[in-house]
Amino acid sequence: MKFIFSLFVFVQSAITIFAQQTEPPYKRFPTLPPLKLLLTDSITQFTEKELKKDLPVFVILFSPDCDHCKKGTEELIANIDQFQNIQIVMTTIQPFDKMKEFYNHYNLESFKNITVGRDQFFLLPTFYRIKNMPFLAFYNKKGDLIDIAEGALPVTKVLEYFKK
Repeated sequence: MKFIFSLFVFVQSAITIFAQQTEPPYKRFPTLPPLKLLLTDSITQFTEKELKKDLPVFVILFSPDCDHCKKGTEELIANIDQFQNIQIVMTTIQPFDKMKEFYNHYNLESFKNITVGRDQFFLLPTFYRIKNMPFLAFYNKKGDLIDIAEGALPVTKVLEYFKK
């Protein structure tokens, strides 16, 4: 009887440990993840330490070839005045030249609250366990995760996340 009880406790412990390991990192660490992005000048590294501490952060993982990403970027730009007090970090794992082309096409350098960079170490797809593009992560001004979303969202819906 003691053996069966011990076996039961062991199996329950193993299940608990395994279940914890399957939880995505962003749920275990619900703050802004470490960023190390190569900016469009191909020299500068951007990290989370360079973000302003008193403003919310909107992280967008995109693919330059993704139609939903393109439409989302167009809508974001058309409504940029509604994002004045939100820091926007757009990042991709696609090749640098494609990112740069996307950056130039949408004239993203003209928006002071948008930072575009390449996640050259592929940290964010693993951290968030991304399945669909664009991937959106919303952080409050303290750097705490508000929520995530996969796929394109209208600007009105995006702004609702920052009102939570």
